[in-house]
Amino acid sequence: MRLAGETALVTGSTAGIGLAVARRFALEGARVVVTGRDATRGKAVADEIGDAAVFLAADLASEDETTALVARAADAFGSLTVLVNNAVTADAVDAVAGAVTTEAWDAILRVNLTAPLWLTRATIPHMIAAGHGSIVNVSSRAAVRATPALAAYVASKGGLNALTRSIAVDYAAAGIRANTISPGYVLNERRDAHLSDERRARLEGMHLTRLALADDVAHAAVYLASRESEVVTGTDLALDGGSTIARGLAFG
Repeated sequence: MRLAGETALVTGSTAGIGLAVARRFALEGARVVVTGRDATRGKAVADEIGDAAVFLAADLASEDETTALVARAADAFGSLTVLVNNAVTADAVDAVAGAVTTEAWDAILRVNLTAPLWLTRATIPHMIAAGHGSIVNVSSRAAVRATPALAAYVASKGGLNALTRSIAVDYAAAGIRANTISPGYVLNERRDAHLSDERRARLEGMHLTRLALADDVAHAAVYLASRESEVVTGTDLALDGGSTIARGLAFG
């Protein structure tokens, strides 16, 4: 039980990577606050996990709701020692820098970068009270190897990496650590349900290892949230099958 005694708030945890993290945290002994905007899915996830989980709905584009979410999360289990900032927005259309609208830019950075700041700011006092804490920010390979036509997303993830380093420096003395995980392509049950053989081969060719699953990210998050990583802070864990250092096809 690597997370026994810990209480974690995991954003965007009604599906995908966040759901895998919530499930794995609970299996490792943590009490988990599941959050998202879809109450039906969120309650189903919390029910599946059992007594170790509770669902709290929140719109992370709202500063007031994020602040209230942290307070409610801490009240639910009496403490808050782990924060996983995983949620991203799907409500705005990204584009190349010369075409991205101000509205889209603001919407993407608000959820992907500003919301993690709000959540961190509200969570830190609870971590200080507990005497320790771990903030795990789910970033992206795109922060260091840009993806075409995703100017706002790439900028938001680059900013998240920098914010994480700043938190690590500012709160080390309080026993609070902050790290990022940067996944590459992660297979998704819904998006990739009908993945063609050609598309899959192309994706696999970009990696030196197999393609990642949501559980791979969850295992990394457990490590960074646990006391096993007490000497790890301010770092970015590239969970990308080696795709930021080379393309697999280059090796035959």
